[in-house]
Amino acid sequence: MLVTLIIKNYALIDNLQVTFTNGLTAITGETGAGKSILLGGLSLVLGKRADLSSIKNSEDKCVIEATFAISNYKIEPFFKANDLDFEKQTIIRREILPSGKSRAFINDTPVTLDVLSRLGEQLIDIHSQHQTLKLTDNNFQFQVVDAVASNDLVLSEYSEKLSLYHQIKKELKKLIDFQQEADKEYDYNSFLLKELVSANLKPGMLAELEASYEALNNVEEIAENVSHATQILGEEQVGVISGMNELKAVFNKLVHFGDSYKELASRVQSSLIELDDIFVEIQQIEENLEADPQQLEEVNAKLQLIYNLQKKHNVIEISELLAAQEELAEKVSKTENLEADIKRLQLDVLKQEEALDVVANKIHKNRAKSIPSLKSHLEGVLAELGMPNAKFKIDLVPTNKYFAKGKDELHFLFAANKGGSFNELKKVASGGELSRIMLAIKSLLAQYMHLPTIMFDEIDTGVSGEVSNKMGDIMHQMSKTMQVFTITHLPQVAAKGDVQFKVFKEDKGGVTSSQMKQITGEERIKEIAEMLGGKDISSSAMAHAKELLMNKA
Repeated sequence: MLVTLIIKNYALIDNLQVTFTNGLTAITGETGAGKSILLGGLSLVLGKRADLSSIKNSEDKCVIEATFAISNYKIEPFFKANDLDFEKQTIIRREILPSGKSRAFINDTPVTLDVLSRLGEQLIDIHSQHQTLKLTDNNFQFQVVDAVASNDLVLSEYSEKLSLYHQIKKELKKLIDFQQEADKEYDYNSFLLKELVSANLKPGMLAELEASYEALNNVEEIAENVSHATQILGEEQVGVISGMNELKAVFNKLVHFGDSYKELASRVQSSLIELDDIFVEIQQIEENLEADPQQLEEVNAKLQLIYNLQKKHNVIEISELLAAQEELAEKVSKTENLEADIKRLQLDVLKQEEALDVVANKIHKNRAKSIPSLKSHLEGVLAELGMPNAKFKIDLVPTNKYFAKGKDELHFLFAANKGGSFNELKKVASGGELSRIMLAIKSLLAQYMHLPTIMFDEIDTGVSGEVSNKMGDIMHQMSKTMQVFTITHLPQVAAKGDVQFKVFKEDKGGVTSSQMKQITGEERIKEIAEMLGGKDISSSAMAHAKELLMNKA
């Protein structure tokens, strides 16, 4: 329940601090006194988006702080899920800075507006005149039926399965769309892949082929130079090896004359051995060297194939061609396996539909079972509120479609008068009738939704007399199990309050501000009397006011 509300520098409010109790709290005041400002401030602390124009003094920040007693409402999981400290007396604070920036805190921990709003939904149901129009909204009508049907858990299960269902269908559509495009490219991709595979590409092969080509294409020049090299090394009289042998013989005669000659002799010997090896290798090359036009043609053809592939795929390296080959192989394979993947997903869709149907059927049965009691309750309350002939026709129609809340269509029809035809609420119910219907629904939802607090903002608009008295009785009855606020212009409703607050304006130093205070005793009697007869309070109005306060439910 809402324990305290502090508002600083908001609209016409300079500094306001109010403490509330449980039961029914009536809030009254003249039109324009600031009741809507109070409601606006509370909405801000519950997560409504801030407006810089809300700041009274643009040089100071606006602060709205609300304290809630929440120990009895099983909200601990929300705090744990959002990494917040749970306190039995939880403080929510909202700050609007002069710069226009807004900050929100739960028990002094900064939070986002989304977190604040979701917590607010579990703390207070603020019923404004605008919310009455939700009666005509099909989603709200489903919410009412499902609350009475206790469908919370089964709807959560349905929502999870529906999310998975949409995910699978999305994946299936993506594959089908891909298949349509892939089929067009499959033949071309297969041709490109076959072309690359047949080239039998390997890393480094281009350099090898180019070297082979150069060798085969210049075999005559190579042979001529190799032969010349053989002559240089192996000529019997003047060859390098002959000279080295002669040099070796010379130094062998000198080795006895010192270590330096011995070292030189050793180096000459080593050089001779190396030259002999070179000579043998050159001879082998010369023996094996011959023109091979066929091999030259094969190497050239292989090179031209690779050059053409490089040009076609707009790459330079063999590694890039291999990467293109791998990518094409994946595309072709994916296209070839698409049919199997599509069939698998189609089967998954059917299985998910079967699972959804089971849960949707539970939802439907719960709804169908709850509708008679819902209809009976609404008609019973409306009879008390001066609409004895009001009737509802609530039709639940199963469909083959998967909606967000099941597979049903809901037709919430209403007839206000005996013998009248049923039609949609927005077409046949007046504003006053809608207010009474909404109160009847809220009184029922209060039994199922277990909210700590509900606030009615002039839900009694458009009614008067005994009907307003009955509306007050209903709100007072609701307040036995929850905290109820009612912002009202009707004395009959205000008198039902366990406590009453008056919102008023006062001028100080040429500045107007809104104030709020609890009124009791004679002051409350005068306020009720003024609501009955105007500023000039008569004795009969005072007597009537006392009677209303004495006879409250």
